Amino acid sequence: MSEAMLAKVRKLLAKAEDPACTPEESAAFTAKATELIARYGVDRALLAARDPATDPVGDRVVEVIAPYARDKAGLLAAVADPLRCRCVRRRQGSGFAMHLFGFASDLERVDLLFTSLLVQAAHGLAGTAVPAHEHPAAFRRSWLAGFAQVVGGRLAEAEAGAVAEAAEAGVPSVALVLADRSDRVQRRVAEAYPRLRSAAPRRLAGTGFGSGAAAGRRADLGARGLHPAAGRPRPIGH
Repeated sequence: MSEAMLAKVRKLLAKAEDPACTPEESAAFTAKATELIARYGVDRALLAARDPATDPVGDRVVEVIAPYARDKAGLLAAVADPLRCRCVRRRQGSGFAMHLFGFASDLERVDLLFTSLLVQAAHGLAGTAVPAHEHPAAFRRSWLAGFAQVVGGRLAEAEAGAVAEAAEAGVPSVALVLADRSDRVQRRVAEAYPRLRSAAPRRLAGTGFGSGAAAGRRADLGARGLHPAAGRPRPIGH
């Protein structure tokens, strides 16, 4: 991501994190930062349509470790899908190796956002009391499911907004360019995993979905993970 774009996003997020900000102001700053990240994705796609060497299709493996490895993997998938990346979950020890496929710029966006969201999820869970009658692990799994679902929806909305903005600005080919990119990523996945099967849907018994969804609505979609000096995500505890 360009330094100019990073500077804009950092400035917006610094304002959003200022304790003097009202919740409404903070939400507005965060929404603008998310909009910039989405616009960056569209701009890079259009540039690559003219010069493919600037943004090649690639892949990377992200290790997702216990505890709650499957739930963290679900969060990664929720971030990757709206950013036009695809991931394949492979069992690795007590966790998973998530094989991500996408264009270089989109893989970069996924990595930045997922790193930040893992930290935010850990903080959110730490500040949420588990009901006395409920098993902590069941509650936290459902909390993470709610968080991931809302975050994925918010990212999809931001991406759709960036596409609409480009079309309104007179870029009629943007939808075709993005569709072609998605097709190319899917072909790369099919080449690597010709017998890939979809996982069965999960059934979660916990009651934390609602509070996790609320945390997902508050989540900063691009904050600390955008800073080069930011640490790696803290583990989500038991």
